[in-house]
Amino acid sequence: MGEQAVTGAGGTPASARTPDACGATGPQSRTTDIVPGPGGVMTDEVGVVTGELTLRTDLADGRVTLHVQYKDADEWYAVTGGSAALADAAGLDAVHSIAVGLLDRPEG
Repeated sequence: MGEQAVTGAGGTPASARTPDACGATGPQSRTTDIVPGPGGVMTDEVGVVTGELTLRTDLADGRVTLHVQYKDADEWYAVTGGSAALADAAGLDAVHSIAVGLLDRPEG
């Protein structure tokens, strides 16, 4: 399946904003605590992770990438298939909200 760019969006984010140390065009990220449903979240480095996690959506160089970590842990893992071009940085909040909506399934 071909890769498609995700374009801008509005809306109020339900996530924490990481300060943008590089200015409006520099790296940005959003984080939200999640509990995935049965089957957990597949990662490139360690396979499936389950339980209480933190999801981080990073935007750098026109690319959005999803990472997860066990809540309050130090190591981050790339979500398998969780990377795409993002044509407009204004879409970061929308992409993060969609990722949270897909992965946060505390009721199963």
